[in-house]
Amino acid sequence: MSGHGTPIKMTSRACGPLKGTAEVPGDKSISHRALILGALSVGETKITGLLEGEDVLDTAKAMRAFGAEVTQHGPGSWSVHGVGVGGFAEPEDVIDCGNSGTGVRLIMGAMATSPIVATFTGDGSLRKRPMGRVTDPIRLFGAQAFGRHGGRLPMTILGAPSPAPVRYATPMASAQVKSAVLLAGLNAPGQTVVIEKTPTRDHTERMLRGFGAEITTEVTEQGHVITLQGQPELKAQEVAVPRDPSSAAFPVCAALIVPGSEIVVPGVSQNPTRNGIFITLREMGADLTFENEREEGGEPVADLRVRYSKLHGIDVPAERASAQIDEYPVLSVVAAFAEGVTRMPGVHELRVKESDRIDAMARGLEANGIKIEEDEDTLIVHGCGPEGVPGGGTAVTHLDHRIAMSFMVLGMAAQQPVSVDDGSPIATSFPIFEDLMAGLGAEIVRADR
Repeated sequence: MSGHGTPIKMTSRACGPLKGTAEVPGDKSISHRALILGALSVGETKITGLLEGEDVLDTAKAMRAFGAEVTQHGPGSWSVHGVGVGGFAEPEDVIDCGNSGTGVRLIMGAMATSPIVATFTGDGSLRKRPMGRVTDPIRLFGAQAFGRHGGRLPMTILGAPSPAPVRYATPMASAQVKSAVLLAGLNAPGQTVVIEKTPTRDHTERMLRGFGAEITTEVTEQGHVITLQGQPELKAQEVAVPRDPSSAAFPVCAALIVPGSEIVVPGVSQNPTRNGIFITLREMGADLTFENEREEGGEPVADLRVRYSKLHGIDVPAERASAQIDEYPVLSVVAAFAEGVTRMPGVHELRVKESDRIDAMARGLEANGIKIEEDEDTLIVHGCGPEGVPGGGTAVTHLDHRIAMSFMVLGMAAQQPVSVDDGSPIATSFPIFEDLMAGLGAEIVRADR
């Protein structure tokens, strides 16, 4: 599939029990960071388990454009010969980050304190997303940014010729913003400090530490204070990418709502800044257990065993939003099969993802016979109970991979088939989604077949 090509209508139908092992791809967030930090290091970084979706492949192309040598050796096996902190070369062409907000924002940060110029663009969805949340702090380092009205792509960044360290309090809970500032701080003298009121996923901090940077996190009255000592010599590492909890959420949620299902999803990251979805599902009554808990590549992982469960609605704590922000679309699908009402507050960040995910899910759920309520910061789903979702509708994905996959999960247990207008964006994060789900017993068909 291609997130940049002809729309692909897809339909999901009710199926028998899902059975088997779901080996989901490597974590997308960690894959992006491994490529970028490998490019900023001295020596050869070896990466195993790299996600080979379009988003990550676009980041690999970008690192080549900035002068790093990036090579694929086999499925998931890559190496990066880095250029060192401050060693980025000026790209000869526009950097196209496709659909990836993570990729473009982190790369902007990584190059913002080098005296080079780069222009960034993306697909139709990415060009609608706000970049001011990153360009505002990188200007504090001395960089300049020129983009379309509203701080949108295409965007040209003039790196700071003499960067100054920054102390920055993030105005929203965003791991992308935090990470962009920390990556910019690598090539600034002295200490760069990021302050978060609400902690977000900490893959950047963990990986920076693993590559040899001096970085600390302290909990104070201001929040989480992250301090990075600038201008380190990052040393190449071997990075084992754990499996992506955001991708794992789709087979996990499908198994919970399809009667008779039992699956295992091995080696899934259980980073406490990423595992909110699994905690929430268990609170809803999910038969979900963690087996063989261990650590791989500096990240906690576990095998997940999931069985069909009769679920009940809950009030999801707003403070958990940052630990499951990407999983709310498929969580709202699970809520549709629960008894009672599920309230999801504190999700305003969903308004500025690949699509307005609150609106996209609300309209799609309504089209399939589910009662919803929404405001700027909240999505409320009135559950239809197990086997009670009518289905029969078509959801508009707005070039958003998670919207597409969520409605494919909905169709696996709805009374009538569920369609999406375009499933092509799924390739950006989960290129094996169709084959993996079919291997478990799902029935997903494309209109072009």
